Amino acid sequence: MIAKISSGKDTAGLIRYLYGPGRANEHTDPHLVASFDGFAPDPGRTDDPAATKKLLVEDLDLHVKQARRLGRAPERHVWHCSIRAAETDRHLSDEEWADIARRIVAATGIAPEGDPDGCRWVAVRHADDHIHIAATKVRGDLRPARHWNDYLTADKELVAIEKEYGLQQVVRGDRTAAKRPTRAEKEKAQRAGHEMTARERLRFTVRTAVSVATSTEEFLGILAATDSVLIEIQRFPSGDIRGYKIAIESDTNAAGEPIWYSGSKLAPDLSFPQIRDRLTATDQPTQTAGQHQPNTWHQAIAATEHIPDRLDQGNDAVAQAHIAAFGEALDALPLLAPKEIRPHLHEAAAAFARATRSRIRAEHEHARALRGAIRAMRSQPAPRDGALLAMFLDVAILAVIAAGRWHRLRQHDQQVIAARQALVHLQAAYDQAAAVPLAALVHRKPPAPTVERLVAFVYEAVPAHAQQVLDDHAWAALATALVDAEAAGHEPATLLKQAVDQRPLDDARSPARALTWRVQRLTQHPTPGGRARAAQYRTVTGARTDLTAQVQPLPAPQPATTRGHSRR
Repeated sequence: MIAKISSGKDTAGLIRYLYGPGRANEHTDPHLVASFDGFAPDPGRTDDPAATKKLLVEDLDLHVKQARRLGRAPERHVWHCSIRAAETDRHLSDEEWADIARRIVAATGIAPEGDPDGCRWVAVRHADDHIHIAATKVRGDLRPARHWNDYLTADKELVAIEKEYGLQQVVRGDRTAAKRPTRAEKEKAQRAGHEMTARERLRFTVRTAVSVATSTEEFLGILAATDSVLIEIQRFPSGDIRGYKIAIESDTNAAGEPIWYSGSKLAPDLSFPQIRDRLTATDQPTQTAGQHQPNTWHQAIAATEHIPDRLDQGNDAVAQAHIAAFGEALDALPLLAPKEIRPHLHEAAAAFARATRSRIRAEHEHARALRGAIRAMRSQPAPRDGALLAMFLDVAILAVIAAGRWHRLRQHDQQVIAARQALVHLQAAYDQAAAVPLAALVHRKPPAPTVERLVAFVYEAVPAHAQQVLDDHAWAALATALVDAEAAGHEPATLLKQAVDQRPLDDARSPARALTWRVQRLTQHPTPGGRARAAQYRTVTGARTDLTAQVQPLPAPQPATTRGHSRR
């Protein structure tokens, strides 16, 4: 069940609407199912509806008029709550709807149970699937109703009602979702030939600017330089920035003036204070002079690869920070990817945006390394062969799965759905991005004797999935990756064992493909020295005959292990 609550100034106008034909003649049999005293006149069950409506309005407005004489009546004294059942729910009887109405007015503070001075209200039903509650917000003691947070309290009561009545359990939010476009905004966008409303287009523009900016000044500069976008910066008397509002040049009102949106009206995390906190926590990776400069994509891949581990550490504020930072990576990715996969990446970023927000306050400073690595990617475009992009998408899928699991454990229902939607688009982008680099590896498949030697390593490293790996269409690509690693000075057997130990392969759609990217990422670690390689070799060969071998390989850097996450 869904509740929608609003307020107004005209009791008579609301009653006329509830007992009228409706906007599309949908009000077929309007009638009362419950009221504040059980004796309110019902215009739907009388021979003189007009006169009865007048009597009903007078009953509801009695305390309002009394309070108005004392100068104590609220200006917007009408409280209106509509409650709608799901399409799949059974039809409830008038008695059941009456019980629901009483529980809602009690839970919201309009008419608390057992309170003789509760507000006056009526519940009107004119369809099988919903009712309307009309109330006036002045109590019998002429004090205003205490109905703070009525939406949340009504929603909480509806959860209990759904369970008790055996109705569909509606997915509920936590008031962190971005505001949906109105019907008028959608129709205006359609007339202009736009797929998205102005609000949605500006939201996308601001999120993209945040994802690539390293300071608030750069963020505002990016918006100011964006074609067809107007920005107005608001300041405190001291001159410090207080906020911003943004508009599209062609989106105007009847007077021809731009329709402005503040950041918070686009999404809760796009207000200026929120953006400032995130950008203040941005840390660009720095290198000492003369030090080897690592590929920025490899840095971002490594940082993203550790997200599942960060989410499993039990600190919700830190986890929320990493999810938000990863969302910025998805926002920036379409700028760096080939045109053919940008639509999937756009959809993935738009869906995952909902998963980046919750009631948990993020401690953004803990995601400095991730956020800095992500922003560094834009300084170095991905190679044309697409391998680095495919690697990033590979670990990004793991991050989305981990984020969905993290939200599910905390009963963040809307965020779980958003993560699932993002996963579909991200997997489609990954399949498309990985096709060319995998084909290139397959084309360089090593000769048969080398392949036979590698087969033995596979049976040793992953006995439970060995045949599945060898039968995989991507086995040739994995063999090539192992040969390339060996040529770079790595021991294939050890490298393959490390790749297998990173994460289970139980849910992998293509275990050979998953291992290919893991091997290539591990190959980016420094090549072991001669003594380390000898130790690794003794360990690998000794393990075959003596599990108690005393010589151990030097520990190689290990990406975070994620257990229990579903895979591609």
